[in-house]
Amino acid sequence: MFKTNEGKLDRIVRVVVGIALLLGYALNSDGAHSWAYLIGIVPLATGLLGSCPLYTLLGINTCPMKK
Repeated sequence: MFKTNEGKLDRIVRVVVGIALLLGYALNSDGAHSWAYLIGIVPLATGLLGSCPLYTLLGINTCPMKK
């Protein structure tokens, strides 16, 4: 569906950050700005899919080159 434009390290970091933000929301859901933790859905989804729409728009590709 989408062309993969994220390398392995990039994907791992995105998934970890996404999970950490969503965990922060779960642990602090009564806080004043707890909704801001829900932004973790974006890096989690892009990390799992392996494709970042912003990277596509900017022409960035962190995948290793295929031989």
